[in-house]
Amino acid sequence: MLKTLKFICILSIIFEFSLSAQFSFDSISNSSEVLKKIFDNSSKYHLQIIYTQVSYKKNEPVFTTYTLNTNPKNYFYCASLVKLPTSILALQKLNEIKVKQNSVFFTDSSCYCHKKNIYDISSENGYSSIEHYIKKMFLVSDNFAYSRVLEFVSPDYLHKKLKAYGYKNVRIINRYDGNCNEKNQLISNPISFLDSNLNVIYSQKEHVSKYSPLPSSINVKVGKSYYNNKNKLVKSSKSFEKSNYLNLLDCHSILLNLIYKNKFKISESQREFLIKYLTIYPRQSIFPKYDSIKYPDNYKKYSIFGDSPRYITDSTIKITNIVGLSYGFMIDCARIYDKKNNIEFMLSAVIYANEDGVLNDGKYDYYNVGMPFLAELGRQFYNYELRRK
Repeated sequence: MLKTLKFICILSIIFEFSLSAQFSFDSISNSSEVLKKIFDNSSKYHLQIIYTQVSYKKNEPVFTTYTLNTNPKNYFYCASLVKLPTSILALQKLNEIKVKQNSVFFTDSSCYCHKKNIYDISSENGYSSIEHYIKKMFLVSDNFAYSRVLEFVSPDYLHKKLKAYGYKNVRIINRYDGNCNEKNQLISNPISFLDSNLNVIYSQKEHVSKYSPLPSSINVKVGKSYYNNKNKLVKSSKSFEKSNYLNLLDCHSILLNLIYKNKFKISESQREFLIKYLTIYPRQSIFPKYDSIKYPDNYKKYSIFGDSPRYITDSTIKITNIVGLSYGFMIDCARIYDKKNNIEFMLSAVIYANEDGVLNDGKYDYYNVGMPFLAELGRQFYNYELRRK
């Protein structure tokens, strides 16, 4: 029988949950053959799940959370999950320097791998801004946008602020759009913000962040072999010791705190802006505008709709989420809300969809293993919520 692990965080800023013993993961794992296969081989598939029931008492949310295999030592590659804290803290930093989020944003360069940029033809005025980059990150997981925003925020600022909020082991140091080596990853570009007349209103010099090693207790080796950057097969596990790191508990908590508590130093309108673009489909955006064929409704909605038709006709279910997909790992961290049926819960899950155990070979099992599992997992939890009083 699967054991239900209940996680009580010492830091109330991360979790404030009331725990009960009414739920068992067995009720979900045995509900479908698609789920049972993965649950029965949870170690092979690196399975992790967090389920938070959301109830209300005197109009205040009350959280009851259940976890499965969420020990932070159980490493997975976080991929685009880091775009959530990076975006939140970008807005917080803008507030601190008193710059508007739609101000023109210019990234300069100070070494070979930096991307010098000020224009963005997908924006309304043709220029880049932190606001526009966040939209692109949340709508289609744009890596160029993430990298530019990371350069403004800087790893040092991110780590300092996240640690103050209780997230001590998060590490965000890598861009996702270039060939910066280990040393240059830590060099943040010189940047400037400009007004509508292109006059500089704020400048930030090049900044070199400190390297933040992960705790030695975390096993950062994955797979049985991998192809290196010279396309040579290396017959050993791949190490992610110098990669970004965000565990599932922390990502789940950051999303929960954004949606329900606004623990971060951002305005209510900024919070609503973030939630909006974590929720809507790419086709619902005007600037930037996306092709619904290339970016269908389920492009980033893995839970419930991941294996559904490209155009989602169900207008009652709203999913506010952030996803990750890389090196065989698929992750979805989501709040699922259905006002019509009075359903509201959070569900985060990780699955490793790489049957041959080889990394960087381009042969992952996202759409025949990972996506069917995450979609069915979301549906079964939704059905459970329908039955739950």
